[in-house]
Amino acid sequence: MNIIETIILAIIEGLTEFLPVSSTGHLILGTALLGIEPTPFVKLFTIAVQPGAILAVVVLYFKRFFQTLDFYLKLLIAFIPAAVIGLIFNDWIDLLLESPLTVAISLVLGGIVLLFVDGWFKGNEEGPIRPLTNKRALVIGFYQVLAMIPGTSRSGATIVGGLAAQLNRKDAAEFSFFLAVPTLVAATGYKILKFFQEEGIGFTGDQAWILFIGNVVSFVVGLLAIKGFIAFLTNKGFRLFGWYRIIVGGILLILLLTGTDLAVI
Repeated sequence: MNIIETIILAIIEGLTEFLPVSSTGHLILGTALLGIEPTPFVKLFTIAVQPGAILAVVVLYFKRFFQTLDFYLKLLIAFIPAAVIGLIFNDWIDLLLESPLTVAISLVLGGIVLLFVDGWFKGNEEGPIRPLTNKRALVIGFYQVLAMIPGTSRSGATIVGGLAAQLNRKDAAEFSFFLAVPTLVAATGYKILKFFQEEGIGFTGDQAWILFIGNVVSFVVGLLAIKGFIAFLTNKGFRLFGWYRIIVGGILLILLLTGTDLAVI
């Protein structure tokens, strides 16, 4: 990976981390389109570039993180399902990170779901605001497990989980952002540790520089993406994101099924 490729992928991460379109899926597609070989470091980068975007959540919602212990308990409850399942199926998940076909199918299927989400949970926007209970946090946590399949979207799965738990769109999206902090920090730490264990060395100077540049860019882009997404989601809902996923996933499926080399597009 060179610096230009790093910046392109970091922009993709910052734009898509908080949208229900799958940041990891888009990063996998991005590396394929750029012709980047999926080396162990490149696969690590698709995860280790996420903390920059997550830092944007901490900055934008800084005061909201100073809450009661009950708030952190709910984050822990929502975090546990993905942490446990992720450890158990880590090798299988790593294999899926090399599969554009998995991304394409997930994009289409997830897009179809998003076309109907607003109608299914229309009642959530009406009446009194429902509090986030431990049970609702656990429901969101199990939905987050679905995001281990590349192309599913962690934010999309957890926001839909929040809606299924009877939260409104704004509250579901904001809790999804908060939940991203422990989830993605833990995932990044685990991937870095595993990388060191398997490769037997630390980062080279070039690799450390690439990770630094990637996280700075994803942080800046993430700041802009979060603000725009909350406003759009509150007013417009999920339908546009559903069509976007179906179109992108459909085009990708056609290219893959016709044997087109993504790197030459």
